[in-house]
Amino acid sequence: MRVCSALALLVVLGLLAAEPDPWTSAEVLQPSAVAAAISGQNAPLLIHVGFPALYRSAHIPNSKYPGPGSRPAGIEELKKAVADVPRTRQIVLYCGCCPWTQCPNVRPAYKALREMGFTQVKVMEIPTNLRTDWTDKGYPIERPPA
Repeated sequence: MRVCSALALLVVLGLLAAEPDPWTSAEVLQPSAVAAAISGQNAPLLIHVGFPALYRSAHIPNSKYPGPGSRPAGIEELKKAVADVPRTRQIVLYCGCCPWTQCPNVRPAYKALREMGFTQVKVMEIPTNLRTDWTDKGYPIERPPA
């Protein structure tokens, strides 16, 4: 009986520890949708919230880079970068450092923007990484000069 109770307690604690994503399914965009939107007249504000080496090596054209969303300094720079942006402007956050389910950067950045009052925050789902799910698919990419 004690083993069953202990096991049940571990399951409950595991469920409580697994925090759900802060966004709704309507706020998740696929790379193909983002690629189509960035060339349009009402292009969203793209913000890369991954690690500096990833942004420096390749990023989506015209995306801004405040810093990694997993670090307090990155969140502070994100807040500064959007301070004068209208709260109804569509913003698309992306990272691409690792598989989507393991990304340490997008969730804190999304939460920070929502706490600031932004109402049109979206996240781009990158299942594997930016190279596989964006670059290898032929979507536009910007690299530093050789």
